[in-house]
Amino acid sequence: MAKKSKIARNEQRIRTVAAYADRRAELKRIIKSPSATGDERSSAVAELNGQPRDASPTRVRNRDAVDGRPRGHLRTFGLSRIRFREMALRGELPGITKSSW
Repeated sequence: MAKKSKIARNEQRIRTVAAYADRRAELKRIIKSPSATGDERSSAVAELNGQPRDASPTRVRNRDAVDGRPRGHLRTFGLSRIRFREMALRGELPGITKSSW
Protein backbone atom coordinates (compact mmCIF):
# COMPACT_ATOMS: atom_id res chain seq x y z
CA MET A 1 0.00 0.00 0.00
CA ALA A 2 1.41 3.36 -1.03
CA LYS A 3 1.40 6.34 1.29
CA LYS A 4 -1.87 8.24 1.19
CA SER A 5 0.02 11.49 0.65
CA LYS A 6 1.65 10.16 -2.53
CA ILE A 7 -1.69 8.99 -3.90
CA ALA A 8 -3.29 12.34 -3.07
CA ARG A 9 -0.42 14.26 -4.67
CA ASN A 10 -0.77 12.21 -7.85
CA GLU A 11 -4.53 12.91 -7.95
CA GLN A 12 -3.79 16.62 -7.60
CA ARG A 13 -1.34 16.38 -10.50
CA ILE A 14 -4.00 14.72 -12.65
CA ARG A 15 -6.37 17.62 -11.95
CA THR A 16 -3.64 20.18 -12.71
CA VAL A 17 -2.77 18.50 -16.01
CA ALA A 18 -6.44 18.56 -17.02
CA ALA A 19 -6.77 22.24 -16.10
CA TYR A 20 -3.79 23.34 -18.20
CA ALA A 21 -4.10 20.83 -21.08
CA ASP A 22 -5.82 23.11 -23.61
CA ARG A 23 -3.51 26.06 -23.05
CA ARG A 24 -0.39 23.85 -23.15
CA ALA A 25 -1.51 22.36 -26.46
CA GLU A 26 -2.11 25.83 -27.90
CA LEU A 27 1.32 27.06 -26.77
CA LYS A 28 3.05 24.00 -28.18
CA ARG A 29 1.22 24.50 -31.48
CA ILE A 30 2.46 28.11 -31.64
CA ILE A 31 6.04 27.04 -30.85
CA LYS A 32 6.06 24.36 -33.57
CA SER A 33 4.31 26.52 -36.18
CA PRO A 34 6.61 27.61 -39.03
CA SER A 35 4.46 30.70 -39.62
CA ALA A 36 4.90 32.04 -36.08
CA THR A 37 7.20 35.01 -35.64
CA GLY A 38 10.17 34.98 -33.30
CA ASP A 39 8.38 37.20 -30.79
CA GLU A 40 5.30 34.96 -30.74
CA ARG A 41 7.49 31.91 -30.27
CA SER A 42 9.53 33.45 -27.47
CA SER A 43 6.43 34.66 -25.63
CA ALA A 44 4.83 31.19 -25.99
CA VAL A 45 7.98 29.56 -24.61
CA ALA A 46 8.05 32.03 -21.72
CA GLU A 47 4.40 31.36 -20.88
CA LEU A 48 4.93 27.61 -21.13
CA ASN A 49 7.88 27.85 -18.76
CA GLY A 50 5.79 29.97 -16.41
CA GLN A 51 3.16 27.29 -15.98
CA PRO A 52 3.32 25.03 -12.91
CA ARG A 53 5.60 22.01 -13.13
CA ASP A 54 2.72 19.68 -12.41
CA ALA A 55 0.88 20.92 -15.51
CA SER A 56 3.07 18.61 -17.60
CA PRO A 57 1.50 15.19 -18.21
CA THR A 58 4.84 13.45 -17.72
CA ARG A 59 4.67 14.32 -14.01
CA VAL A 60 1.69 12.00 -13.49
CA ARG A 61 2.62 8.58 -12.18
CA ASN A 62 0.75 5.44 -13.22
CA ARG A 63 -0.44 3.79 -10.03
CA ASP A 64 -2.40 0.69 -9.08
CA ALA A 65 -6.10 1.59 -8.90
CA VAL A 66 -6.62 -0.54 -5.78
CA ASP A 67 -3.71 0.26 -3.47
CA GLY A 68 -1.62 2.89 -5.29
CA ARG A 69 1.51 0.83 -5.91
CA PRO A 70 3.68 2.81 -8.37
CA ARG A 71 5.81 0.02 -9.79
CA GLY A 72 4.91 -2.91 -12.01
CA HIS A 73 1.83 -1.15 -13.40
CA LEU A 74 -0.13 -2.97 -16.10
CA ARG A 75 -1.75 -0.19 -18.13
CA THR A 76 -4.43 -2.42 -19.69
CA PHE A 77 -5.91 -3.32 -16.31
CA GLY A 78 -4.85 -0.35 -14.18
CA LEU A 79 -3.35 -2.73 -11.63
CA SER A 80 0.09 -3.64 -10.41
CA ARG A 81 1.53 -7.01 -11.37
CA ILE A 82 1.02 -8.32 -7.83
CA ARG A 83 -2.61 -7.21 -7.54
CA PHE A 84 -3.31 -8.50 -11.07
CA ARG A 85 -2.03 -11.95 -10.18
CA GLU A 86 -4.01 -12.09 -6.93
CA MET A 87 -7.24 -11.00 -8.59
CA ALA A 88 -6.75 -13.33 -11.57
CA LEU A 89 -6.16 -16.36 -9.35
CA ARG A 90 -9.30 -15.57 -7.34
CA GLY A 91 -11.26 -15.27 -10.61
CA GLU A 92 -12.11 -11.59 -10.16
CA LEU A 93 -10.90 -10.60 -13.63
CA PRO A 94 -13.27 -11.84 -16.34
CA GLY A 95 -11.61 -13.58 -19.26
CA ILE A 96 -8.27 -14.08 -17.49
CA THR A 97 -7.18 -17.65 -16.88
CA LYS A 98 -3.98 -19.10 -15.57
CA SER A 99 -2.04 -20.66 -18.40
CA SER A 100 -0.90 -24.26 -18.27
CA TRP A 101 0.69 -26.47 -20.89
